[in-house]
Amino acid sequence: MNASVWKLAGVVAALAIVAGAAAALAWQLQDWRYGRQLAEQARIRGETLSQLTQAAATQQRTEQDKRQALEQRLAASDQTHHEVLTHAQKDQARLRDRLATADLRLSVLIDAADPASGCAVPAATGAGGVVHGGTRAQLDPAHAQRIIGITDDGDRGLIALSACQAYVREVNR
Repeated sequence: MNASVWKLAGVVAALAIVAGAAAALAWQLQDWRYGRQLAEQARIRGETLSQLTQAAATQQRTEQDKRQALEQRLAASDQTHHEVLTHAQKDQARLRDRLATADLRLSVLIDAADPASGCAVPAATGAGGVVHGGTRAQLDPAHAQRIIGITDDGDRGLIALSACQAYVREVNR
């Protein structure tokens, strides 16, 4: 083998080593560049996730505040309706007590002109009466108690209906 072949082989080997080193350097540079891009993407993704988390937390706080405000309004409405019901029940109890002690008597107007009533009560009140207006008939205390019981049930029903309507208005607000 001749010396020029060895030189050529040495030059080829040197070129191969330089080409390999250049390729390795190119791969290393490519790796660094992709590494920076991946790091940037990871940073952007992290920021996006952080923003989404903050937005979700803000929305959750807003919804909790709305719910708490609704619960407070409903509690206030419930308290008001409870007070109205308690007041009505006290009024009914007082009325029943007055009827039971004969402190109060219930009476009804009678249409003396109505022939179907079958009532022979005179149309005009006597001179000694303190009742003004048309002819009245006094109710038996037991019947009066039943009537007060019926009106009590009606009052309770109306108060409950009002409470339900207030609840629906608050929930749909």
